[in-house]
Formats: sequence, C-alpha cells, structure tokens
Amino acid sequence: MGTENPNHANNYPRPSAPPFARQSNTLFSSSRSVVASQAAPFRPTSVPAPLSSVPAPPSTAPSLPFGTVVGSAVPGFRPMQTGRPTAPYGPPTTGPFQRFPTAPYLSTPQAPPPHTSPVGQPVLPPTMRPPPPSQVSPMPTFQNRQPHIQPMPMGSPPPSMNGVLSSNNAPQLVNSQYFSSSSNMQRPQPPMGPSHPDAVRASSSSAWPGYPGIQSSTATPAAPVSHQGGYAPPPPTTSAPFSSQGGYGPAPPVASPLGMYVGGSTPPTGVMPGLVEDFSSLSIGSVPGSFDAGLDTKVLPRPLDGDVEPSSFTQMYPMNCNSRYLRLTTSAIPNSQSLVSRWHLPLGAVVCPLAEAPEGEEVPIVNFATTGIVRCRRCRTYVNPYVTFTDSGRKWRCNICALLNDVQNDYFAHLDASGKRVDLDQRPELTNGCVEFVAPAEYMVRPPMPPLYFFLIDVSIYSIQSGMLEVIAQTIKSCLDRLPGNPRTQIGFITFDSTIHFYNMKSSLTQPQMMVVSDLDDIFIPLPDDLLVNLSESRTVVDAFLDSLPSMFQDNVNVESAFGPALKAAFMVMSQLGGKLLIFQSTLPSLGVGRLRLRGDDIRAYGTDKEHALRIPEDPFYKQMAADFTKYQVAVNVYAFSDKYTDIASLGTLAKYTGGQVYYYPSFHSAIHKDKLRHELARDLTRETAWEAVMRIRCGKGVRFTSYHGNFMLRSTDLLALPAVDCDKAYAMQFALEETLLTTQIVYFQVALLHTSSSGERRIRVHTAAASVVADLGEMYRQADTGAVVSLLGRLAIEKSLSYKLEEARNAIQLRIVKALKEYRNLYAVQHRVGTRMIYPESLKYLPLYGLALCKSTALRGGYADSQLDERCAAGFTMMALPVKKMLKLLYPSLLRVDEYLVKSSTQADEFEKLCKRLPLAAESLDSRGIFVYDDGFRLVVWFGQMLSPDISRNLVGEDFATDFSRVSLVERENEMSRKLMAILMKLRGADASYYPLCHLVRQGEQPREGFFLLSNLVEDQVGGMNGYVDWILQIHRQVQQ
Repeated sequence: MGTENPNHANNYPRPSAPPFARQSNTLFSSSRSVVASQAAPFRPTSVPAPLSSVPAPPSTAPSLPFGTVVGSAVPGFRPMQTGRPTAPYGPPTTGPFQRFPTAPYLSTPQAPPPHTSPVGQPVLPPTMRPPPPSQVSPMPTFQNRQPHIQPMPMGSPPPSMNGVLSSNNAPQLVNSQYFSSSSNMQRPQPPMGPSHPDAVRASSSSAWPGYPGIQSSTATPAAPVSHQGGYAPPPPTTSAPFSSQGGYGPAPPVASPLGMYVGGSTPPTGVMPGLVEDFSSLSIGSVPGSFDAGLDTKVLPRPLDGDVEPSSFTQMYPMNCNSRYLRLTTSAIPNSQSLVSRWHLPLGAVVCPLAEAPEGEEVPIVNFATTGIVRCRRCRTYVNPYVTFTDSGRKWRCNICALLNDVQNDYFAHLDASGKRVDLDQRPELTNGCVEFVAPAEYMVRPPMPPLYFFLIDVSIYSIQSGMLEVIAQTIKSCLDRLPGNPRTQIGFITFDSTIHFYNMKSSLTQPQMMVVSDLDDIFIPLPDDLLVNLSESRTVVDAFLDSLPSMFQDNVNVESAFGPALKAAFMVMSQLGGKLLIFQSTLPSLGVGRLRLRGDDIRAYGTDKEHALRIPEDPFYKQMAADFTKYQVAVNVYAFSDKYTDIASLGTLAKYTGGQVYYYPSFHSAIHKDKLRHELARDLTRETAWEAVMRIRCGKGVRFTSYHGNFMLRSTDLLALPAVDCDKAYAMQFALEETLLTTQIVYFQVALLHTSSSGERRIRVHTAAASVVADLGEMYRQADTGAVVSLLGRLAIEKSLSYKLEEARNAIQLRIVKALKEYRNLYAVQHRVGTRMIYPESLKYLPLYGLALCKSTALRGGYADSQLDERCAAGFTMMALPVKKMLKLLYPSLLRVDEYLVKSSTQADEFEKLCKRLPLAAESLDSRGIFVYDDGFRLVVWFGQMLSPDISRNLVGEDFATDFSRVSLVERENEMSRKLMAILMKLRGADASYYPLCHLVRQGEQPREGFFLLSNLVEDQVGGMNGYVDWILQIHRQVQQ
C-alpha cells in the first residue's frame, strides 16, 4: 500500500455526513460552558494550555480555495451526546468524522494514555481526515449505533488540506515521506469550569471547525491517509514545538513512571487531548484479490542524505561535547533493569577521542600550571561544565559521584547572584564539553617519548615485481619533512626475505651500512644504538637509503619470508622507546617462528562449527607479540600486498591489540594501485598522532561499562591501552545498570585520553556529556541514534563471526532488529489501529536497511564463494576501527548519476548538487544511457551504460572507449567534460581523507567486472542468495507480527 505519505494522495472511502447535523450561523458569544449540541459545529483549537509555549494562532480564517460552504459553518458535525460513553477506539460510531482534539503543546514528553476513560465521560474516537476533492467514493457501510440518524452525502470538504500554510515561528511537520509526530500522549481530561475567553473567540480563529488539528497559519496540513480495512488514526497535523521527536524543553525533564503525567502538578485542563500517532509507519499488506505485496519500493526509508545525527543530544545539553567525539546509542538512559531488558538494541557509546575538528572549532588547551589539574578526589573526574560550585565558591560538587571537593586557593573565584563563577568566560573547562589539559609531571611514568617510525619491509620477489618496494620508498621520502614532532622524530628500517637485514644510519656516515643476520632461531641485534636515529641529524643517510632501496633488491628472486624472526628483531629495537611499527608484507610467512600455512582454501570448513577458526590467528605467536608490543608502547600498522593467501587473520592480530589498523591491497600492482598506497601511507605518516596513550570512560552512579570493542588492549577492567591514537580510530563500548532502579535524573559520561602529543607534551583530552534518565521505553526509542546503534551492532556481529558461523552472526543482527521493532510495536498496538502496518520510531527508520547492509558487507556476507578469506578478515579489522560516519558510508554508499552534469555547459557553483542527487542502491536506478558514480569511501566505480553516446565515452576515456575497461585508466583529458568528471572524483575523495578511493571503470554487461565492482554491492537488490530490501522488510515485518 505504500507508506503514509503526506505529499501523496491515495484512494480512500469518502465519509458521509448525518443529515440532521446542526449548522449554526452564530459564533459563540458567551464564556459559559458549552454543552452538547452547542459544541457541535465548532471545536475551539486555541485554548492555551498551562504549559504551552506557542502563541495562539491569529484570529483570521483563511480563504477557501475550492468548494462552496453553505452558511458560515461547515456542515456535518453531529452533536456529541453527553453522559453516554462511546467506544473509545474502533469504527466511527456515527457521523462522518472520527474526531479528537489536538494535544496542547507541552514542554515535557507525555506518557501514553491509559486504556480506560472516566465513567460518563465521552471518549472521542480518532480523527479521520476528509478526502481530496478529486476523489469521491461512497463510504463503506458500518453498522450505525444510533439508527435514528441516517448517513447522507457530505457537503464540500474543508479547504486546502494539501496547501502549505506556515509561519516562521510555528512548528512544521517533518518534511518526510514517513510521517511522525513530535507530540506525545497524555491522559484525556474533561473540560473544567467555564471556557477561557480565548476559547470563545476560537470559532473565528479555527480555520476548519471540527478539525482541531489544523490551525490557520501555524500548521502544515498533510494529505489524507488510506489504510486497509477500517480506520486507523492519521498522522498528526501539527507538530510540537521541538525539532526532535518527543524532545525536551530547555530544562532537563523529570522522568516519571509510565502512564503518569509529566511536567507539572496536574495535567492541563480546558482542552480534551487526544491520541496522536507518535511513530512512523509503512503500510504493508496486499490489496484483496491481488498477488502484489502491497509495498511500494519508492517509499521505503533510505539515508540519501548520509548520516543525520540526532539533534536532541546537543539541544538538551548544549555544553555536551560535540557528537563527533562521543555518540550514545540512545540519549535517553533507562531508569530500570526492566526497561533495559525491553530495549533489545545495544546500549552503549561510540567514542572517537581525536576526531578532526573543522576550522575554528579547535579543542581549547588548558594549562593549570601551579594549581595542578582540578579533579574529584574520590572518583577522579576532571572538572567540567556540569560541576556546581557552592559555599561562596569555596567548594565544588562532582557531577559524577556528588562528592563536595575543596576549591584550591589558586582556582578560587567568587560566585555571582545566580551561583555561577564570575570568571566563567575565562574558563573553557567550565563552558566547553571538550578540552585538553596540559598534564604535570605526576602524569608521566617516564619522560615523554619522541614520535618514532620504524619500517619493517618484505623484499621478497613479489614486492619487487609488483612495484610495491619502489612506491613505498618514494612515499616515505616525500613525507620526511612532514612527519610530526620534528626535530625530535626518530626513524629506523629493517628489510627481510629469508634473512634479516639491519641498517646502520649513524649521522656520521654518508651511506647506510647493511648488516645481514641469517640465524633465524637466535635473533640478536647488531649495533643496537645506531639502528634508530634522529631524523633531522641523519637526514642525508636516510635519503640515500630510500633512494637506493628499490635498486638494492631489484634482482632478488627469493620467495621465502622470515616474517616472525624479523618481527622479533623490530621489537628488540623499539622496546626502549615505543612508537609506530609499519609492516609491509607481501608473502605468507614461511620461515622461523610464526610461520603460517595455506589454510584459506578449505571449502569443507564453511557451514560447519570449524568455519570460524579460519578467521582467527592460527599461531598464538602473533597475539603474544601484540601483547608485548602494547606493553612497550608500540602500535603496529599492517600493509598487506599479495595475489595469494597471506593469512590476514593472523597478521591483523598485531594491529588489533596494539591500536593499529590493517591496510589490504589484494593483487597489488603499482601501475593500478600506486596512488592509493601513496595517499594512505602518507596519511598514516603525517596525521596528528597521540603517543603512549591510555583511555578511560567514567559514568555516573548506577551505570558501568561492561564491554569494549575495537582495536586496543584492555589493561584493567576499564583502562584501554592505546600505544598510538589518531583521528581515524573509533572505539565502541556497552554499559549496563548496576542497580535495579536509577535514582538520578541525569547520567554523565566523561572520556579521558591521557597521551603524549607529537610536540612532547603530556596531555589529557577530556570529553564530557550528559543524558537524561527516562522511565518511558518510547522515549528511549525516540532518542535513539541509528549511527551509534549500527556501529555497535556491526562490531558485535564481527566479533561473533570469530566464534560462530557467519550465518549466526547475520541472524543475530536480524533478531535484535526484530525484537526491537516488536517491542516498539507493542507500545502502540493497544491504543492505535496499527493493522498490517509496520511501525517504527522515526529515529530508527533506517535501521532495517543498515542491518541488511551489515549482513551484506564484505566481512559478513554469504560464505566461501562470496568473498576471499583475506578480504573478509581485512574488512572486519577495518570496520572494527571505523568512526560512525565512515561506517555508514561504507554500508550504504552513494550512487550518483553524472552524465547530465557533464553534458551541461553551465558553470554554476551549486550545479553539481542540483543535478547529481543520491539514488537508491538498486539496479533499477541505473540507466543504460547514463554514467553513474558509486562511492563507498574505499572504492569509486564509474559505470558506463551500454547506450551511452560514443562521443561522451570518447571525451572521457579517449580512443580506448571500445576496449576492455580493465585496461583503461581515467586521466584528465583536454576537454571540459573530462575536467568536470575528474573534479567530481576529486570532490568525492576530498570529503574524507582517511582512505583513498581507487577509481574503477566498468561498462554495463562487462562480466565478471561489473558484477564484482558494482552489482554485488547494490544493497537493495537480491544478490548471492541474500534478500533484497523489500523482501527483507517483509521478512522482518512477518517476524515482528508473529
């Protein structure tokens, strides 16, 4: 049936009106209570609720664009009978419209209403909006409960239900195909006492009498909705005055038990609040008599705008650190264990402590100098914007453990009348959720280490033939001037094949001295003092070495790899200082300790309980080496190049436990992959890095972190050891409640990263954030952050795949999504007619699609034939460290059509954004007459349709346009079209510098190339036995309904 879409008219039965509805030509003229038939024609809509923060609408009725209305009132509203309760929910009892008033604007979220009504009080059934004028169909017959009133055709419908009436200060409906309400439900109350005078005037200010949800010039009306079978409540027509779903007002709310009124001593009176749908939905269910699934693919939710961060996190607490540093899976913390058990999604956070800040938003650096860093003496929390000062500024209360601490004399400042320090504007640590403290000597176990880069390079035959050695030698040399920490930076090299080669780079030499060790069983270090040198002092020797490195081994035909012994040698050299070890490996380790065997081709293991063993290290040597490296502050980055199996599962362990990362270049060839390797190695060498770091995340009383996920070594229960950290690494963690019931109303989180900067200062990067405690499960779902949920789900699934079959890891993702949506559905199934609709919170509307994308990701998809083992393991290591935005881009890449933009001669700056809109990731988005660019942040694919004009192809790829595209590379040519395409690719690459997406050209129908690079990555299509998006939604919906 499609989704409830405010901009799209469906076919629906047209209601009829009772013949004897009273039509009054007079406005209300007294302020006494209005009863029974007097209330029929008009519903006052602008009675101010006590907590309302929205001005009453102007008292002008809009002009009616179509239809005629006889008399001054819209006919067809039956007087409500007093003293006789009608069925609260169900088909309309009488009259054309089910109606109930709009809930008044409230500044705090409301609990759902109870299912019963006060005795004798009429409960008004939900509103049904009239159809557009163009669609008139007879109303289906329902048994009428008051037989003396006969239905008859209704007069003109209310004016312009589809028009957009808005004002600058009025809340607007979310402009989305999936409606959702911002207001919550509250307990209906009967009108109390005489009407407010404004209610008397409401007859003229209500634009459409009887439609309480629509107010002139303050609402954006939406089109009616059709539902299969009966009436379901429609979407609300006005949204509450908050931009976030069910959002809070400026002050943190007081959580209340479910069903209790929140936000004042008594509920507001004077308006009878009704039931609004506080969720989004998709209508699923075939039209009777047809075989159609009834789901229109066009209306499925898709993240075509990329990652949209929830605004509630910063709006509620403006002093929170930016969400680029810390994202919670929900900004509403559950107040009880029972609520946690009904959440079903991961409850946790994703932290990217050194995320790159845009220009002008640099993290303030605070140096306390003589005072020493101000911390709580009990829980060691750092001073932050949420601590409070008391006793005339002589004491401060810790926001995490509530202890009163003394303020040191050097830090003392008087308080103003509002209790704030008078020097607040000079104290960034008290106004900013993210600061960096300069740490004094007591935070150092040893003097701060210099930045240190050590290179361990495989020089066996494949490294020479593929051109890898030449590219890395050139790249390292080009980056020497940009290495951080100059003039303190240290550097060193070891190369290996079947033997190990050390290089003396003492500054007094003109050429480096090479020393070869061939005894692999008893490794020793020749000249231990001269293998690591100061770069600025030995620069000429280092340059000479890098210039001669490719030619030194150009005739090498050695196919062996003594990687394990070389690794031990590198450890012996680096263990004095620590630093970053960069490994360039192109052959499966075959000699000495740590040698590995070919085990990746064992097809029989797939689908059995032994399958996961292929994805974990075979030899414990690698995990033990990783533990030793971490202990001595060495981070390992692995660059793997091979056209054969190299056991990334084992090699990647080195990066996993030392805070490093894995770069994988399958079938590396310098002619094709040179730019990618050059860019990524340069980024690794020159990005700002924090050395010898430890990270801890503290949280308020009653909450504790239970598990951590990412690339690090856990040193104690909550201390992450990170020998090197940079802006491209993120870490996920889950927390749990320690107590059955939380008594606090706010939970605070504080991430602290103690590290050495490249300049040699010991520093502490501190991120602080607050989140409200709630008693309402609906509020938890409304404030969920899809990006953080998906990041945690992905990490958990990849970890599960290391102990279980891939299928079980995929099923675990689906199961959690199903359980969450089922729980959410149960919240609304009683009050609302949800029928066959699939309902979900607006905040998680993309969760099913991202869940499908996770199951189809390289790390988790299919089985033996769907991706090579090394590629699968490398993808898993990469995804474990990705920040949220990068992860979502990888899961749901962008697909752009660019041929219209290339052909157009216009040079407007915003032309690209106008013409190249993101498309759904499905084959039906492709057009054989066009050019499309696919971008997942790691790979760019330019797809040429078969029917594309040969002139365009010739302009872009020259005379090679008819040949096999695997042998064609895209370079800038002397024509405008080619320049524009290269500018697009440069723009896409510039959006995120952490990786360099290599560009592949693909022609429609050119197999297997097209299938490998593009078709297998179209998430919404059915590929390799995995469901497409529509089938996935239907499957989830069926399981939710069971």
